[in-house]
Amino acid sequence: MKLGSQYLGNDQCQFTVWAPQREAVAVHLLDFGDSSSLPSDRLIPMHQDDRGYWQVTTRARPGTPYRYQLDRELERPDPASQWQPQGVHGPSFVVDPAFKWQDADWRGIPLAQMVIYELHVGTFTPAGTFAAILDRLPDLVDLGINAIELMPVAQYPGDRNWGYDGVYPYAVQDTYGGPVGLKTLVNACHQAGIAVILDVVYNHLGPEGNYLWDYGPYFTEKYKTPWGSAVNFDDADSDEVRQYFLENALYWLGDFHIDALRLDAVHAIYDFSAQPFLQELADRVAALADTTYQRYLIAESDLNDTRVIRPKSSGGWGHDAQWCDDFHHALHSLLTGEKSGYYLDFGSIEHLAQAYRRGYVYAGEYSAHRRRRHGNDPRNCAAEQFVVCCQNHDQVGNRLAGERLSHLLDFERLKLAAGATLLSPFVPMLFMGEEYGETAPFLYFVSHGDANLIAAVRQGRAEEFKSFHWQGEVPDPQSVEVFQQSKLDESRSRQGQPSVLRSFYKQLIQLRRTVPALANLDTRSQTVVTLPDQPGLWLHRWTAANQVLLYLNFAPTALPFAAPRPPGSWQRLLDSADRQWAGTGAIAPPTLQDAVTVTLAPHSVVLYQA
Repeated sequence: MKLGSQYLGNDQCQFTVWAPQREAVAVHLLDFGDSSSLPSDRLIPMHQDDRGYWQVTTRARPGTPYRYQLDRELERPDPASQWQPQGVHGPSFVVDPAFKWQDADWRGIPLAQMVIYELHVGTFTPAGTFAAILDRLPDLVDLGINAIELMPVAQYPGDRNWGYDGVYPYAVQDTYGGPVGLKTLVNACHQAGIAVILDVVYNHLGPEGNYLWDYGPYFTEKYKTPWGSAVNFDDADSDEVRQYFLENALYWLGDFHIDALRLDAVHAIYDFSAQPFLQELADRVAALADTTYQRYLIAESDLNDTRVIRPKSSGGWGHDAQWCDDFHHALHSLLTGEKSGYYLDFGSIEHLAQAYRRGYVYAGEYSAHRRRRHGNDPRNCAAEQFVVCCQNHDQVGNRLAGERLSHLLDFERLKLAAGATLLSPFVPMLFMGEEYGETAPFLYFVSHGDANLIAAVRQGRAEEFKSFHWQGEVPDPQSVEVFQQSKLDESRSRQGQPSVLRSFYKQLIQLRRTVPALANLDTRSQTVVTLPDQPGLWLHRWTAANQVLLYLNFAPTALPFAAPRPPGSWQRLLDSADRQWAGTGAIAPPTLQDAVTVTLAPHSVVLYQA
């Protein structure tokens, strides 16, 4: 049973809504959209089944605005609306699902081969639309990107938002280009060889325009989340709530040809049922592979719990991968020296070494930040199940001033961060603009219409920053200027150091693809060694026919790496200190033989191949 309005053709449309506690429901068609003999304002009674679903099929065409009338008085938009062109408080509109797809030969990108590029539609281009992204696809392909990850596009209040305040999970943000705009982008991406990952939010809905409360028990008071009452995944009547979100996932993967879903903060989905929602979701998504090609689920989880990515047969939820925050925190703390907030748990070279060895740094060890033990052992998890980065929307945007690494690091350390991430044995992700050192901040922004809510958001942001002891005034999230400041200036990438940095990223991605030992994502086929009392480490990675040595120097001075190392004749493939990359000059030897000491320039990365 598909929820919402389903256009059947020939001016016929089926309307379905779950409202189990209502005594009467009707669909209120507000305008037929032409001069036909039908009245422009029609109220069509709906019929209820034994599960609380109300349904009717009547005459309506694409573009028809409508609301549901509940108990003959209260009118609300469709909770499964596919289009809200008049905003979150306006009527829903019937959508024609027909689209001329040109990706029949598309078979997806294997997860292990992905190089992901996270972007926010509203700030990625000056126009801030799906259509504007089309002109940037050739640049992304040239860089080596084969997967883009869109921050949430579900309809949110106003015309600017990160997307995590969405209140219509099925509706594509109208200011971005609506459902046709998203389908056009996905179609173009597939033709260009780019997979599309969509960020979806199943742990909460935003506070403004959330009318699910009027329809049924979509929320429960059993648990509290950072956003208030929890979504009802395991309380009374939860079966139909789960179905609402399960159908949503299949809607994106099916109707929009999305390749993977990134699930926001699954640790805030409270579900203690015998078959958790997240496990059922993985089952439903895996079944799609039987008819087309494999789709993926990538979880954001703060648990360091392998249950997220273990198969169902081993008691897990069966998700394909997860964001690995530990890798980011270990790398960020080494590069910046920050030790406040959650960075309290990081800062040594051994922390980064542990991340390379197993993904999680904390796999049952004591966390000073949490003041308890944290995580469990990921040794049986595949390397491709960890998505790593040196910056993302959270780690940039949840800083007081929204500083990117380009604000915090010099040029040599920016290259070091890139090498540490892109030459890792995990799936790498870039945050938009990172590849050329974008200097515009990425700040938190909203466009709410309720004065009390705006005040609460401002206060909440100020409270969030206290544990980091950052100095300065919190930028106003409601300000249009804050949004405008966060837009990329892609023209910077064409000259000077930004152009060099982009070329460096391109070279790293090419090496990752063409060198077998780098393309092989396997933490068991590597050795990670740290230097005693020095911020340096080296990785030996191999396949049956190929092997590489990766040296990383996080010290501000030259650092010698003495033997022992694996035997063989090694040729240098890359040195970030080389003048080709606007460095001070490579000092690591071009070839390695026997017991020759490798000395790295300050804050540099060097790669050798046997």
